[in-house]
Amino acid sequence: MASVTIPDPAPTAPATRGFAAGIADPGPLGLGAFAMTTFFLSSVNAGWLPKSVEPIILGLALFYGGIVQVFAGMWEFVKGNTFGALAFSSYGAFWLSFWYLQNQLGDGPNGGLKVALANGDVGKGVGFYLLGWTIFTLYMLVTTLRTNGVLVVVFALLFLTFAFLALGNYNGTSGLITVGGYLGIVTALGAWYGSMAGVMNATAKKVVLPVFPRG
Repeated sequence: MASVTIPDPAPTAPATRGFAAGIADPGPLGLGAFAMTTFFLSSVNAGWLPKSVEPIILGLALFYGGIVQVFAGMWEFVKGNTFGALAFSSYGAFWLSFWYLQNQLGDGPNGGLKVALANGDVGKGVGFYLLGWTIFTLYMLVTTLRTNGVLVVVFALLFLTFAFLALGNYNGTSGLITVGGYLGIVTALGAWYGSMAGVMNATAKKVVLPVFPRG
C-alpha cells in the first residue's frame, strides 16, 4: 500500500498584543489634571487666594483640566475602562465649561451672561449647574465602591465639595462656598495621591503606594 505523507501543520503565528495593550495607563494623567485645577480654584473658594486671581485658572481649566483630561478619558475608552472613560471625559468637559462660563461672566467684551442676567439669577444658575455635577458625582461615587479605596475617598469628598458649592452659590452664602473650597483642596490632595500611586506603581512594577483595591 502506498504511504500517504501528511504535511506539517502551518506554524502558529506568534501572539500579538492588542492596540489597547500598548497604551500606558491614562489614569495618573487624568487624576493629575483634575487635581491641579481643583486645587487652584478651591484655594480661591477657601479664601487662600484673593478672588481677583481667579482668571489665572482659565489656562489650567482649558488646557490641563479640560483638554488633557478629555484625552485621558478617550484613552480610557481604548483601554476598555468604562468608569475611567466616563469620569475623565465628563470632568474634563466640566473644566472646559467652567472656562467658557468664566469668559461669559467676566467684565470683558465676552461677558454676555453677566450683562443679560441679574447677579442673583447668575448665582441661581451657577447653583443649578453645580447641582447637576453633584448628582453626577453621587452616582459615580456609588460606582467607585467596586474600584479602590482611594477613588472612594476622592469621589466622596468631591460630592461634598459640589454640594456645598451648589448651595452656597444658589443662596449667595459665602460661608458654604468657603467650606466647599476647603473640601475641594482635600479632594485635590486625594486625587494627587491617586495619580502619584498610579505612576509610581507602574514605574516600579510593584505596589509602592497602595490604592486599596475593592472587590
